[in-house]
Amino acid sequence: MIPQTPDNGVSMSLKNLFSFLLQSVLVGLAAAILLLLWRPDILGSRPDSPHVSLGTGDSSASAPASYHTAVEQAAPAVVNVLTSRVYQTRRNPLLQDPILREFFGTNEEYIPDTRRDNNYGSGVLMNAEGYVLTNNHLIADADEIQVTLRDGRQTQARIIGTDPDTDLAVLKIELDNLPSIRITKNQELLIGDVVLAIGNPYGFGQTVTQGIVSATGRKRLGITTFEDFIQTDAAINPGNSGGALVNAQGDLIGINTAIISNTGGSQGIGLATPAHIASDVMQQIIEHGHVTRGWLGIEAQLIPPGTIPEDIAPGGVLVAAVMSNGPADVVGIQPGDIIIGLAKEPITDPEQAIRMITDMQPGEEINIRLLRGWEVFETTAKVAERPTFRR
Repeated sequence: MIPQTPDNGVSMSLKNLFSFLLQSVLVGLAAAILLLLWRPDILGSRPDSPHVSLGTGDSSASAPASYHTAVEQAAPAVVNVLTSRVYQTRRNPLLQDPILREFFGTNEEYIPDTRRDNNYGSGVLMNAEGYVLTNNHLIADADEIQVTLRDGRQTQARIIGTDPDTDLAVLKIELDNLPSIRITKNQELLIGDVVLAIGNPYGFGQTVTQGIVSATGRKRLGITTFEDFIQTDAAINPGNSGGALVNAQGDLIGINTAIISNTGGSQGIGLATPAHIASDVMQQIIEHGHVTRGWLGIEAQLIPPGTIPEDIAPGGVLVAAVMSNGPADVVGIQPGDIIIGLAKEPITDPEQAIRMITDMQPGEEINIRLLRGWEVFETTAKVAERPTFRR
């Protein structure tokens, strides 16, 4: 049998086909590698746990979607506060008539002489010595204050001091092995930072709600004399007053103080006193029994833009009233004067003026630059201690 030789035309066709297929495979692999390098998520891979940005100002900062660690850090130091007030009841004068009492079957021994009203709120253990920060409106006029810790322990608290001007109060409890909250070292809050509100809404017991910082430096709300509130949409309800507003690491950033609401419940506008202000108030109350602030005895108001020529001053505040025999009155400041400078610094709004004066110690002197009519003059007043005005 004679062997047959393969046809040269068929052999070349097979070689060309094999070369074409090999090139196609190589090109496809190269394209796949480039696509994976560009879009590594195309395979549908997922991280072990979801992550969310904390909004701390550091673009690299992230944390698990659960804030359990932050809550465990802060919650043991947040306490429930129950205040009680006992007062005499007022009897209807008609019940004093013996005929009416007999007719209606009213027996005086069943009419209580006293009544007890309870109010629920929250507080924050600031240190292991047992000092608790809360709101003044919660404990004002209370006859009895009971504090309940997260671990179930209960005890009576005594009032160390109050500061109605910031609606803060300091209590003291006597227990061993007390937890304390960690205060933030970074006072700069950014709009959008995640925050948690921990407190005792409606007396339910310790409750945590979550939101963000909606605004900072809220003023002129008529809630307290000195206002510099953190605004948050974390749900704050009656009973949250005096509780903690913490960041996503569990550090205290504020003491929950008030809500803006038409119904009395949370509508996404909660207000907290910044932690550094609350801490300063607490320290002064512990050391002196009250908060010491400077005072000139004036009432300052905004003035319309353009009231003062720019070549005289960039702005000023109107002296609307002067307290008789106060430091301003002593040096001849009059209602209608415009303060354009304090301590050699330009003044443009009342909050700036009040802050500068209240930060001074009684007995210090302050240079005041004023505009009366079109005359600019200066005087020096001795700052006094601000009297306590009950709200």
